[in-house]
Amino acid sequence: MLPGWLGTLPRVKRWVFHRFGAANLRFEDCPPSRPGPGEVLVELGAASLNYRDLLILKGLYNPRLPLPQVPVSDGAGVVLEAGEGVSEFAPGDRVITHPVVGWEDGRFRREYSRATLGGPGPGMAQEQVVVPEAALCRAPSGWSHEEAAALPIAAVTAWSALVTEGPVRPGQTVLTLGTGGVSIFALQIARALGARVIITSSSHEKLERARALGADVGIHRLETPAWDKAVREATGGEGADLVVENGGAGTLNQSIRATAAGGTVAMLGALTGLEAPVQFAPVVMRRIRIAGIMTDCRRALRDVVGFLEKKDLRPVLDRHYPLTELPAALDRMERGAHFGKIIVRIA
Repeated sequence: MLPGWLGTLPRVKRWVFHRFGAANLRFEDCPPSRPGPGEVLVELGAASLNYRDLLILKGLYNPRLPLPQVPVSDGAGVVLEAGEGVSEFAPGDRVITHPVVGWEDGRFRREYSRATLGGPGPGMAQEQVVVPEAALCRAPSGWSHEEAAALPIAAVTAWSALVTEGPVRPGQTVLTLGTGGVSIFALQIARALGARVIITSSSHEKLERARALGADVGIHRLETPAWDKAVREATGGEGADLVVENGGAGTLNQSIRATAAGGTVAMLGALTGLEAPVQFAPVVMRRIRIAGIMTDCRRALRDVVGFLEKKDLRPVLDRHYPLTELPAALDRMERGAHFGKIIVRIA
């Protein structure tokens, strides 16, 4: 039973799955919540989708995930109430989520994965959410909720590949695969850092849009299946200094062959599978580094916000879906039909 006035408030609408699989998503409502010590109640204005959300929903990310679970990691909104001991945020503040709760700075530790938002932590596919203070950052000034919600995983993952693990320097070449959220952020950030960018896609239309954003070379991966060779040809035989590798099993070996001697493959996704035999000869003989990327710390999210504000860069948004149409938004992501970030409008 809800205490006092809380019981008179409207119930909160949300998506929940009690079993793995998109067919098991249920749109329901629940009682409103209040934040405890160190927690913040946020009224969500928008959320954005990541491929991770699909993997969690299917049970592929963590088959032992405790259920039920509200999906979706990334969101933006306004603080409604701050719990006892919260010092960084106050009612009315516009905020974005940081998905890895507790990773403030420094080296990643295994225990951080036990509290990630959208599973096993709170998900953003709901009207209101209570999260720890450490799960939030201030939203960029003047941005809409839809723009701000696009940042947390995609922008920070691109930043981690290009800056934390790179670091990419002016005049170097970055290869990014596909035109999803991370890839487009990687294109924008790399160009702002002064790098040359090569991008792949299976769509001529998407390649044209990428060129309009500053891509120097676009490679149609279906018409040019040996795209690693095309990358080397476009770089005078050297290859890319850094590869933003989100394909996984089906693309890793080609990404290695497309990487310059002494370069880095930033391994951050698994769109084509989780396991594959790796060709170690080029890795060893050309001293190629493979760096695993699991987004980045909260300090990095603040750095991304400051960088994008300074450079006056805004995220590229794909279609917008109302909260009631979350399954359709997830289907669009699974089909790879999007360019940039898919947005779910909530408020």
